[in-house]
Amino acid sequence: MPPITALLHTRNDARRLGRALETLLPCAELLIVDHFSTDATLRVAREYGARIVPADGQATTKHYLDRARYDWILCLDPSESITERLQATLFEWNSLPGDSLAGTTAFSVVVREQVDNNWQDLPAPQTRLVPRNWTRWNGLLPAHERSSKALEGKLLQIAFP
Repeated sequence: MPPITALLHTRNDARRLGRALETLLPCAELLIVDHFSTDATLRVAREYGARIVPADGQATTKHYLDRARYDWILCLDPSESITERLQATLFEWNSLPGDSLAGTTAFSVVVREQVDNNWQDLPAPQTRLVPRNWTRWNGLLPAHERSSKALEGKLLQIAFP
């Protein structure tokens, strides 16, 4: 399978961005769309080797997808990170032959949310790994696709910071 671009939108996320980026080892590219951060967000992104694109208020999501180097896009929020099991799944996914996923349009993950000192799984997986030509969005993240194939591992939503 082709390599993956991780796409994150940031705005003053310096205190939490490093945690997200350090879990994205399976991704060949880290692409940050920065929405006018005034803290150390850009410095943190550069420390992890991310490519930074300034946000454009008139740009569509497709505008940012076109800046990705690779055809598969993993979308995360800066307050999220992926578990070791999801990392392993993505490394395995990268090694699959291209025709093994024919007909699969997107992939979803179980999201585990931090609530106070506890963790709870959200009721339904969320579509997060999509092809570059994806057109269905819910804000900055992909809209859910019922036919998306579930990946093993979880995405953690961590309370600020």
